[in-house]
Amino acid sequence: MGHLEDRKIRRAAVAAAMEDNSFALLFSGTRIPQSEDHDYPFSVNRNFYYLTGCNRENQILLISKRNGKISETLFTPKTNPDLEKWVGFYMTPETVKSLSHIDDVQPRESFENILGRMLSWQNLQYCYLDFDQNQLQQEPISLSHRFANTIQRNYPGLTIRNLHYTLSQMRLIKSSAEIEEIRKAIAVTNEAIQNLWAHSQPGMKEYQLEAYFDFTLRSHGVSEHAFPPIVASGERATILHYVSNDLTAEDGELVLLDLGASSGYYAADISRTFPVNGKFFERQKAIYEAVLEAEEKVIAAVRPGVTWSVLNQVAKDSLAESLVRLGIAKSKDEIDEYYYHSVGHPLGLDTHDVGDRDVPLAPGMVITIEPGLYIAKEKIGIRIEDDIWVTENGHEVLSQAIPKTVSEIEQLVGKHRQ
Repeated sequence: MGHLEDRKIRRAAVAAAMEDNSFALLFSGTRIPQSEDHDYPFSVNRNFYYLTGCNRENQILLISKRNGKISETLFTPKTNPDLEKWVGFYMTPETVKSLSHIDDVQPRESFENILGRMLSWQNLQYCYLDFDQNQLQQEPISLSHRFANTIQRNYPGLTIRNLHYTLSQMRLIKSSAEIEEIRKAIAVTNEAIQNLWAHSQPGMKEYQLEAYFDFTLRSHGVSEHAFPPIVASGERATILHYVSNDLTAEDGELVLLDLGASSGYYAADISRTFPVNGKFFERQKAIYEAVLEAEEKVIAAVRPGVTWSVLNQVAKDSLAESLVRLGIAKSKDEIDEYYYHSVGHPLGLDTHDVGDRDVPLAPGMVITIEPGLYIAKEKIGIRIEDDIWVTENGHEVLSQAIPKTVSEIEQLVGKHRQ
């Protein structure tokens, strides 16, 4: 089943979750001004894209449910030949219909009038919106929050309900078409990592290493990273979300990579750690293999019914034993000093994808497994991360082809210098 059928099924599931005499609205988003004559790159709201396949700004999806009858309308900006000379072509109604499989496509400019007539003439009691913020107070507020403020002021009898949890639970389970997009993203990421490795040499800036990764992505038409790349050498690798990438990778240092391409907005999320000069010192090798051992133990435990707490404990137990064995810690109780994050997260349209983390793993989920050790006093940070598909009988490592053993990495790093 392809994306087109997926989108129809998803919208039907949303409608089924709605009360009768209700409507739901999802917004694609708007461009954010960066300067007087330039905007930040636009990235579509992922839940809107999940239901429509459309990725242009100022689009709105309307689903209504009245007396059990479901209707769908997608509002899109009118084409504007004069403006298109400056900003490029708009998405035509025909393109919107083909991507979304929604027949009723209306001009964005008519949205307020059409919705106003619905609210005046129909006995609508509930309005479903996508409230996705994860903080009590968050700025800027979303389009859904702005609309909620307006609709409650003008129609105080209307009940507002949140659609975000329903969509989050739907997105946890990936279709075959979604899995294929993630595979594509991982394949490009693999090629890009190996290109970075091949050109690696001591004395390079972290951003120079990143440039080889970026070149491969752009060569494949990937215009949007899954997330800002982390290229952290030496002690910087002990900082979990180091993204400056502007210092020098010195001879003898390890470099931690945490990066990923995207395909159709679906993310790859891969971490690898390597010696910038192409050769692990014995101490580095010992710590690296301790992390690799923990990762393999956790991956082996992935199967339907397992909880995140169990996977986290597998990682902590393995890493703690290695810390004591290597003389880094005196007691296993010191694990939190050297390993201070979760062992993984859901992966999909968002790198840290939506969905309830308290539910056991189920077939169709895609997750990351990413244990690490961060030893600031030795200026060593190591993380190894792979992307895992939970299957009916266990799991599949979608990123299995990306090298991660010591011998494989040493053969690939600096290959273009040889």
